[in-house]
Order: sequence, then C-alpha cells, then structure tokens
Amino acid sequence: MIRLIASDIDGTLLPYGGTDIPEEIFHEILRLEEKGILFCPASGRQYTSLRGLFAPVADRVPFLCENGAVVYGPGAPGPVLGKTVMDREGCLALCRDIMSIPGLEALVSGADTSYLCPRYGEIVPLVRDYVGNNTVVLDRFEEVPEDIVKVSAYCPTGTAEMEAALAPRWGGTFHAAVAGEVWLDFTLADKGTGLEKLCAALGVELDEVMAFGDNFNDISMLERAGRPYLMENAVPALKARFPVRCERVADVLRTL
Repeated sequence: MIRLIASDIDGTLLPYGGTDIPEEIFHEILRLEEKGILFCPASGRQYTSLRGLFAPVADRVPFLCENGAVVYGPGAPGPVLGKTVMDREGCLALCRDIMSIPGLEALVSGADTSYLCPRYGEIVPLVRDYVGNNTVVLDRFEEVPEDIVKVSAYCPTGTAEMEAALAPRWGGTFHAAVAGEVWLDFTLADKGTGLEKLCAALGVELDEVMAFGDNFNDISMLERAGRPYLMENAVPALKARFPVRCERVADVLRTL
C-alpha cells in the first residue's frame, strides 16, 4: 500500500528550464489526497520557491526542501518537521573554496532564505526572479544571520569539472551531489534522510513510499522508498541501479 509519494522537481516533474508544474499534477495530488495518499515535492529548492510552484495545493502538502535539509509539514506556513544544520566554519571555508574558482558563485541556504555574495551579474536575478527564492545579498558570507543548511556552487558551464575539483576535497565533510545541470550542492542531510524524517513525523513506513527522481541527488531517496521510479531521461549512470522507470510522473499517479 502506498501512503506517501515523494517526487523530485527539475528533470522529473519539470523539464530543466521549465517554470510551471502541469495542471494534471495538481489534479492528481487532490485526487490522491481523497484516497489517503499524500504527495510531497522533494527538491534542492527552497521552501518559498516550492510553495510558489505548487501554489494551488501549497497548504495541503508537505515539502522536502534543500535536498532534505529542511522538511515542512502541510499548512500556511507548515511546521518545520526536521532541520539538519551544517558546521558554520566548515561552510564558510567551503564558500571561500568555491569563490576561489573563476566563474563560480556560492549560495548559502538558511531554512527559507538564500544568501549571495555575487561576483558576476547573473546569479541574483537567476535565484531571486527565475528560481523564485527568498534572497538576501550580503557583502560577506560571515554575515549570514542563521543556521546554514546547504551550500551550493553555481557552475554556469556545467558541473562535471567542478564536481571533480570540489567533491574530493569536501566529500568527507559534507554530502556532495549534482543537483541539475549547473548546481553542485553540499549538505549534511540528503533527500533520503529528509524522507526518513518526514516518514517518522507522519507515521509512514518507508516501504509505503513511492518516489520519483532523475539525478544523483535523488539516489538516497530512491534507495529508501519502497517503490522507486527513475525517469527515462535520467542520467545514464543511474539506469543500472534503478530498473523501474517511467516517462511521466502523472501516468504512474493515475494508476493509484
């Protein structure tokens, strides 16, 4: 029996670069709610951004945000069901490392705020206007006024080279995961630990979870879910690990 559905957004519910969740997803969320099945967006995105994307149902669903570092229950706003805080000095050192590489930007995430110290012009409108995050610009990352839950490297030319440069240096301290075409995320949590916290709060067993994902930052969630689906457009390296695949999330939801 499925009681909870956790779905990645970018590359899964949305094509990369997409901005609007298909209306049929909202219809399925409400239909499944009537059957006692809860839907949870699970993303590297921030709470504010996710609520905007899911505005028609934002008060009715939980949200697994910042790659699992912050989990919110349903509501307006929903209660924080879990938060995994990173070591502050380690985060600041990581930011300095990211900012030492030409072309990269660092983004520091609090529970519901993105903090930027921009070096180039595009990062602020990208995060604030396109992604839709609650965004604050600082002179120095040392000025971040709250607990840090995620540090991200914005890699406009792609993540492959930067993952090879940064992940070996920081992978022993934080979880490093590619989170799309241009983002490399560092957290203490991951989507799997976020899913565990959500299930514990809701009284749902992991084998009662269906999950959808397409990229490396979805692996831990797909591994824990009782019924994982990998998208057909997923990173090829993941296809041997997750043999059950689909082209559209809505097609699978309609079978429940």
